[in-house]
Amino acid sequence: MAHNDAIARLARQIDAARQSERFLVNQEEVATLRRQGACQLHQVCADFVSSLNSKLAYATLDLSPPAYAPEMFREPGVNLIQIGSQGREMQITFQAPPQLFSTEKFLIPYVLEGEVRTYNQRMLERFEIRSYSLFFCVNQEGAVWRFYDWRIPHTAPVDPGLLAGLMERLF
Repeated sequence: MAHNDAIARLARQIDAARQSERFLVNQEEVATLRRQGACQLHQVCADFVSSLNSKLAYATLDLSPPAYAPEMFREPGVNLIQIGSQGREMQITFQAPPQLFSTEKFLIPYVLEGEVRTYNQRMLERFEIRSYSLFFCVNQEGAVWRFYDWRIPHTAPVDPGLLAGLMERLF
């Protein structure tokens, strides 16, 4: 049984390496892809905030930064997007991994890694901040942001519906 597990694990690593090999030779392509990924993540957040604000009668959700351009991405360093309302906050941080691409923290090759943190005042008083992993994954079809909840091993694409579910738990 252990032999089959080792074979399956190696097969996944070989497949992941094959998928990401096309990025080994072109550092500029990866840098462009990272800037696009940062803009794509901000656009998902902006769509979520805009669609929710259009339905709110008494409150608004704030997005920071309110706009995002490719040149705003910091290659060395952490990037931050915040969504908040009435003391309920969602912070999204992301950065480039040390290598051009990685499979260290997620089996699908990724060029950006990050985290979503959600909290409200009551949670802060109990030192409870919920945290979920994010990865900008690459494959033959392109690149997409993936969410990973390590507590219940679950992954899903990052979209406004996912953000709504995370924010809903704060109210």
